[in-house]
Amino acid sequence: MKIVLGSSSKQRKDIFMAMGYAFEVISSDIDERSIRRSGPKELALALAMAKSDSLCKRLQGSCILITADTVVTWDGTLREKPVDAKEARFFLETASEHPSFVYSAVVVTNTETKKRAGGVDEARVFFLKIPEENIENLIRRADVFGFAGGFAIEDPLIAPYVASVKGERGTIMGLPQELTEKLIAEVSE
Repeated sequence: MKIVLGSSSKQRKDIFMAMGYAFEVISSDIDERSIRRSGPKELALALAMAKSDSLCKRLQGSCILITADTVVTWDGTLREKPVDAKEARFFLETASEHPSFVYSAVVVTNTETKKRAGGVDEARVFFLKIPEENIENLIRRADVFGFAGGFAIEDPLIAPYVASVKGERGTIMGLPQELTEKLIAEVSE
């Protein structure tokens, strides 16, 4: 059965490719900021479910559909994709003050059997102080506006300032491999 990754994220595509899957890519078009939940795990899962629901309506034929979403909290505060340069700068300047908690949800749907499984994995990132010059370059490149929390740990301007990671790197990059494999197996039975 064909596999469809419901994400436009380069990081998710790279992770899924490294996992050895052949797949197609389709993007969902949900309004993420219109969906709210009480906690970060619940929010990440609700967003991944909404993406799955949206794409299931558009897909033709049978497939295994994988959708995901990532939510970041810092000092108990939700840090979504920065809306402007001021917010991005604040996120990056203060990143070293507290760990970033990253919650990546995955939802896998077998469109033939209608089986669906979902889960959330958690990881933490501890940052060193990111130099002002790097922050300005990140904002100028505008990459930061596409990431929850305003960061991608694999970015060469950020990677040297990742002090440590607790949990799976894939979770921080948006697609936890172990959870994804488990959920694919669940809906394929």
